[in-house]
Amino acid sequence: MTFKDFDFKEKLQKSIEDAGFKEPSPIQVDAIPVILSGKDMVGQAHTGTGKTAAFGLPLINMMKGNNGVEAVVIVPTRELAMQVSDELFRFGKSLSINTATVYGGQSYSRQLKHISTAGIIVATPGRFLDLLRDHKIDINPSFVVLDEADEMLDMGFLDDIKEIFTFMPSNRQTLLFSATMPNAIKSLAKSILVEPEFITITQSEITNSRITQTYYVVDDYERDDALIRLYDFKNPEKSIIFCRTKKEVDRLSTFLVSQGFSAKGLHGDMEQKQREEAINSFKKGKLEVLIATDVAARGLDVNDVSHVFNYHLPFDSESYVHRIGRTGRAGKDGTAISIVTPHEFKMLQKIQKDTGGKLEAKVIPNIESVKEKKTDSLKNKIRDQKVYDSGVSLVESLKEEYDLSTIAHKLASVLTNDTYIKGNNYIGKSKLDIERLLKRSSEDNRRNRNPRRRDGRRGNNSFNNNRKRRDSKRGSRNTSRS
Repeated sequence: MTFKDFDFKEKLQKSIEDAGFKEPSPIQVDAIPVILSGKDMVGQAHTGTGKTAAFGLPLINMMKGNNGVEAVVIVPTRELAMQVSDELFRFGKSLSINTATVYGGQSYSRQLKHISTAGIIVATPGRFLDLLRDHKIDINPSFVVLDEADEMLDMGFLDDIKEIFTFMPSNRQTLLFSATMPNAIKSLAKSILVEPEFITITQSEITNSRITQTYYVVDDYERDDALIRLYDFKNPEKSIIFCRTKKEVDRLSTFLVSQGFSAKGLHGDMEQKQREEAINSFKKGKLEVLIATDVAARGLDVNDVSHVFNYHLPFDSESYVHRIGRTGRAGKDGTAISIVTPHEFKMLQKIQKDTGGKLEAKVIPNIESVKEKKTDSLKNKIRDQKVYDSGVSLVESLKEEYDLSTIAHKLASVLTNDTYIKGNNYIGKSKLDIERLLKRSSEDNRRNRNPRRRDGRRGNNSFNNNRKRRDSKRGSRNTSRS
């Protein structure tokens, strides 16, 4: 199936092609026809599955384009608001449909000015509700979208969402997207949607099949060395490194800059201007590495991210899916790399089980392997290099002092300076080490599921038996005292 099968307006189809979109993702295949039919819809899908285009394309196709604000999209964070707004603007500009981004921290007057010429508002709940309560805006949208509803629930926005809908017209089409469906979200869906159609992306479709997922096992003190070695070997064009904490983001970004990388951090404690600067620099290719926390990178949409690195594994499978969904977008291949310690094997196995994905164990390359790869790359570059007059002139001038063999050796030595590799020759666990650790982890899991009693039999009464033994010992101690 292709996007042409949806029979979108000609100008919209052209925007889709210009964006490099080819085949629709599973959520797009299922959701777009439902939305075009005018029905309310609940879509259960994770970040990175193409939700923005799934609701954005059909809505833009149905909009008149000259009727004020026709659509409202409510999202949990300002970063996601900016990303969704950018994507919708990219699709809608050929149809003269503008977007206005509404979130806290910016002046009301500036946002109201943008709203006055917009067909779509993308907003965070708090600021949007302020505008509605204070009657600063008077809108009558035909379409309302709640994106990442479970995230908004976790952030405490549920009451705000309910109040927002008291300002929305009753004859609207409402769409709700959520990665999970807790009872509070189900209840919300019942109250704001009318006979919705439910669409769920199955577990096998949660992780993008275009993303190669690997992990490397190290001791905790080796994480930095492992990261640098992997960058030397993989040579990613544009990458994101995910950390668990803001402190780790700051430390790692400083470290990478000291190692010669063009890198910046992204987390919630940064001022909004700094965050926007980092995201824009990354999108425009001025940064090769972005180091981010999960919350800060929520909704980050950059189509040419070649690699995602998990400096630490996240605490839950949903965050893992969100993280690796930053690569392998718009029909491109991607690579997700996790640096783990033996203590993280339990989380690793949970992620594999929850996502249905295959994470392959790999060994961190030694210095010789990296040098060999860099040298092969250099040979190919030399082979493909065109000969320019400036190069000929340089060699001719050098021939006055050296013979051609010496010139070649000197120039090659200049080029091979880049093949110098820092660090220990061997980093992390060997293949045999990893196999042993995996075997031990599997045995531990089996023992935990079916504990052995001291009498040699397996059973679930170990707690009661241990308690009886403790009571017996306590009784004997009391007897001896008396």
